Amino acid sequence: MSASEKIKAKAEQAAGKTVRKAAHALGNKTTEAKGAALEARGKAREVKEKAKDNLKH
Repeated sequence: MSASEKIKAKAEQAAGKTVRKAAHALGNKTTEAKGAALEARGKAREVKEKAKDNLKH
């Protein structure tokens, strides 16, 4: 997993989690869903990069 992609994946996960939790606390369902989507995108990026690493080895 390239370092820059790993950082992007973790950053997306952290940002998504933060947005999701803040929106949940405020009762904003739309923003909460956007945060969850961002978090999921970060997790998907991480899985993709790990799969690419496994194919190289």
